[in-house]
Amino acid sequence: MPLLRTLIRVVLTLAVVAMAIVMGVTLWDTYMIAPWTRDGRVRVYVVDVAPEVSGTVVQLPVVDNQYVHKGDPLFVLDPVRFHLAIREAQARLDGALEDLKLKQNDARRRMGLGGIVSAEEQEVFNSNVATQIASVDAARAALDLAKLNLQRSILYSPVNGNITNLNLRVGDYVTAGHARLAVIDSDSYWVNGYFEETKMWGVHVGDEARVKLMGYKDILPGHVVSIARGINDQNGKPDGLGLQDVSPIFTWVRLAQRIPVRIHLDHVPDSITLAAGMTATISVGPQSRTQRGHLTTWLQDHL
Repeated sequence: MPLLRTLIRVVLTLAVVAMAIVMGVTLWDTYMIAPWTRDGRVRVYVVDVAPEVSGTVVQLPVVDNQYVHKGDPLFVLDPVRFHLAIREAQARLDGALEDLKLKQNDARRRMGLGGIVSAEEQEVFNSNVATQIASVDAARAALDLAKLNLQRSILYSPVNGNITNLNLRVGDYVTAGHARLAVIDSDSYWVNGYFEETKMWGVHVGDEARVKLMGYKDILPGHVVSIARGINDQNGKPDGLGLQDVSPIFTWVRLAQRIPVRIHLDHVPDSITLAAGMTATISVGPQSRTQRGHLTTWLQDHL
């Protein structure tokens, strides 16, 4: 019996030691070797919709967070001023055309009076015709611009996506060039993973990637699209004389810099609602290399 108890204690001790070794190797592989990061963020392109003409909003057929298709109307400006501008431009063009006919007739009559009208006078009338033709072209361009402004009084969605942070209301006056509405491009979601420089050895363009959003259990497949080739260096900023301002402080513990890596999402299930700014855990490379069993996966998700 004493021998059996001693054998049991030895076996239990060896089992605990073996488990500690396995845990230690797994932790080392997970945190120090495997190319993965918990510092991932969902990104998306946002289109700032700004009118090309100023005016008062008379129609607003969308609401905040509404999904819109490319080409759907977002808001409409009061068209009265633009119709009046078209009428004014049309009147100026008609007057310029009438002046052109008159000057062309004057020049044509003097062309037939070679012995009576001097060559200098004929050149003057021909120059008047050329000048009036330029005036007609300018009036026609003004009319085209007035028509274009009328078309631009209705703003359409340039992409498929969702209206976000809608603060515009009917009756607001909008100014040309000032964005008053934003549309999130729903076809442009990607994930930026900020990998420690010590793990960049295992990250290459084209590598498969797995993305786990913090709020969902699904693992989203993806692949590495690009790797950033530079990050900001605080020591590189010049001083007033143009010299580099190098910090004299250098700590013994050097923190690894983080390099942005762009991940394209190959497939997103309908059950997942993506939103820019969501955090994610990202693993790169073949699963056999970066995720050795369920233990490593659990450690990456919970530690």
